[in-house]
Amino acid sequence: MKEYDVIIIGGGPAGLASAISAKDEGKDILLIEREVRLGGILKQCIHDGFGLLRFNEKLSGPEYAEKYIDIFNEKKIKALTLTFVTEIVKEENGFTVSVVNRDGVTNLHTKTVILATGCRERTARQIFIHGTRPSGIFTAGTAQAFVNIYGQKPTKKCIILGSGDIGLIMARRLTLEGAEVKGVYEAKPTPSGLTRNVHQCLNDYNIPLHLSHTVTRVFGNSRLTAVEVSRVDENMAPIKGTEQIIECDALILSVGLIPENELAETLGAKLNERTKGPVCDNLYMTSVDGLFSCGNALHVNDLVDYVSENAAEAGKAAANYIKSERKLLEFSVGENLLYIVPQSIELESDLSAVTVYFRSSGDFNGKKFTIKVNGDTVFEKKYAFLRPPEMEKLVIDMNKFNLNMNSRIEFSII
Repeated sequence: MKEYDVIIIGGGPAGLASAISAKDEGKDILLIEREVRLGGILKQCIHDGFGLLRFNEKLSGPEYAEKYIDIFNEKKIKALTLTFVTEIVKEENGFTVSVVNRDGVTNLHTKTVILATGCRERTARQIFIHGTRPSGIFTAGTAQAFVNIYGQKPTKKCIILGSGDIGLIMARRLTLEGAEVKGVYEAKPTPSGLTRNVHQCLNDYNIPLHLSHTVTRVFGNSRLTAVEVSRVDENMAPIKGTEQIIECDALILSVGLIPENELAETLGAKLNERTKGPVCDNLYMTSVDGLFSCGNALHVNDLVDYVSENAAEAGKAAANYIKSERKLLEFSVGENLLYIVPQSIELESDLSAVTVYFRSSGDFNGKKFTIKVNGDTVFEKKYAFLRPPEMEKLVIDMNKFNLNMNSRIEFSII
């Protein structure tokens, strides 16, 4: 059985960044990717806006991925592509990872595992749209692959359900390809995507955004012919009498992303009900010793730059992992916070620069992000505005807080 110090599952931006970081620590690394090429979802994201934080330049998705792939290859890191992980077994001294590829079934052993498996899109069945099952209903990522990878135009006249960033970007992309985007419909009273994408992808192309609306029914046999759209109330329940039939040949879904964590669940890693990813500490280690998570498998990030950033930290931590008794101090999530990552800190680790990611639970203006230890405010930062779709990041010196296992640390927005 082949032995490795770190095995990374997933060859997207998170997997590449964590592999490079772990290799820099002088460890024996293996990256496993199920597709034929490295790069993950970035391969089909031909729009720009990537790399502003990591490389100080505006890059397309493939350009951003290529920079990391070049570094990955220069460091001669081993990768298995077209390879699927079928099972991971936790053992006393590490993990046995079973994989299958063109060479057959192979078992590998490693001291630590990093899950960099990214996320997946919610489908029509997960949001309970009534009607038949015609062709022409795509997730935004699938439509993006058709256009940008396969050179196919999947629609002539469509509507988009959900105002997530991928949906907004595809509204612009399909318009540029000559399709008619009749509108973007969002069940929430506010957009789910970044403000800049609302302006650049919808307003600049005169694509209407209908808030507090959802698709309640689809029509068509072999191909979609129309959808029924209804206004929703404050509980997101359709309001009778507001139904409207819109003719179209495609429904593009941008209704949320879910971290891909089947492997984490099979290993017994505790999942956070708000992020849908594993609970982790400031070293990105899950509740299972030696199992790390990063990128969109941990929580859905706004920017790929953040994905690469926390993945690099996870790679370094996994490479330097030494089995020992953990001294974890759990975080308490207070008012007006949707979630915070990480959910705890390892008191025996370096706490001089702990990176914290958080989202607010609503739209707020002029509020403060605060940290309280045993009821006393030890840190605060004021924000002009906070919105759930826009993730915030802070680097905090927690050595100043004099924390111990009896401390109570609470994060809130007030």
